[in-house]
Amino acid sequence: MSELSRPQPDGRQGTPDDAAAVSALRSAVMRLSRRLKHQRVDESLSPTEMSVLGTLARCGSATPGELARKEHVQPPSMTRIVAMLEAKGLVRLEPHPDDRRQKVVTQTEQAEAMLEESRRKRNAWLAELVSGLDEDEWAKLRAAAPVLEKLAQL
Repeated sequence: MSELSRPQPDGRQGTPDDAAAVSALRSAVMRLSRRLKHQRVDESLSPTEMSVLGTLARCGSATPGELARKEHVQPPSMTRIVAMLEAKGLVRLEPHPDDRRQKVVTQTEQAEAMLEESRRKRNAWLAELVSGLDEDEWAKLRAAAPVLEKLAQL
């Protein structure tokens, strides 16, 4: 059975137009993501370190094991990432309230400020890009934003 004739989750058959749209979406998201990564405030942090800080900002404090699962990395790798972030003053390790064998990772005010500046810089960059869209394109982008957010959460 070819990829295009495989039933979709809702039972529909995939069409060549569906496949082309998925391919175009993948390509555009990847290119835009690469360009956004260059809009960093602190070049000393790796994209993975920034991702961990973003996860802590969105989800709150977590154990290194929970962070490893959320970031799709092995626990020993997360332990090293957390140690680097702690050395830079961006996270602190605190005793777990229920299990003293574990630690909880919490971002610091310094990390919050850096993330806010990073968001501001990336939003300004994106705002400059979208200023080149016409009204119809801008309306479509506003309508697509919640759908893209949903895809990012799946």
